[in-house]
Amino acid sequence: MKATLSISGKTKIFGCISDPIEHVRAPSVFNPLFEKHGVDAVMVPLHISSKNLDNVISGLKAMPNFGGMAITLPHKLPIMDLCDQIGKQGQLVGAVNFAAFDDNRRLIGDNCDGTGFVNGMLAAGYSVANKRVLMIGSGGAARAIAFSLADSGVAELSITNRTIVKADELANSVYKAYPDILVNSVDPDPRGYDIVLNTTSLGLKREDPLPINPEALERHQLVAEIIMNPEDTPILLAAKSRGCKIHYGRPMFDHQVAIIASLFGYDFNI
Repeated sequence: MKATLSISGKTKIFGCISDPIEHVRAPSVFNPLFEKHGVDAVMVPLHISSKNLDNVISGLKAMPNFGGMAITLPHKLPIMDLCDQIGKQGQLVGAVNFAAFDDNRRLIGDNCDGTGFVNGMLAAGYSVANKRVLMIGSGGAARAIAFSLADSGVAELSITNRTIVKADELANSVYKAYPDILVNSVDPDPRGYDIVLNTTSLGLKREDPLPINPEALERHQLVAEIIMNPEDTPILLAAKSRGCKIHYGRPMFDHQVAIIASLFGYDFNI
């Protein structure tokens, strides 16, 4: 098998930590980017159990050529106790999905899910400031996006979810952090909003039901998605048929990668 990366004694090492590990994508994303940009670095999958997380992080801290890591389940919450500093989004969301060691070997963690979504919107020419947003879903990604939308100055954030209690809990959390913004939990009616955002898994399969009534979509609206594959999810296809503007899920991922790379010390232009 032909090696695609040249590794030497000067190579900077990054990791992706998870348990299980087989499903992680970060190494397959970052290694081609390192190669493309001429960066002498490599990202490897690190299979770490929860019971060994403390010891592993201590060991990595003692390795000067280990730069940082992408973080997936089940480590997004427990690693917060091992970070020396946590960024604003990580604190608000209550979970960290990337971390890097600074020059003093302090572990700096943060969460880029919400910022990645907002940055992707801005790059496509869509500002969320002063907009009325209906967000469908209240899971982990939705929580991160909700705080980033509030931080970016939306006029109103309405959250709808099949389990209304979860929508209520998320709305209350965002309101406590941003009391000047109208935040509420609502029924899944998209009428009257500027932006309609699907953060649920409905759309991963072609046969999935739509999370809202597509007949209620309005031509002036922007309908956004966070699912990458398929690109044209059922809600986006419905939005197209109604004459709405649409925003795909891929830009969120691309801008997450750019944010993580920046903390790692690299500028990968999207």
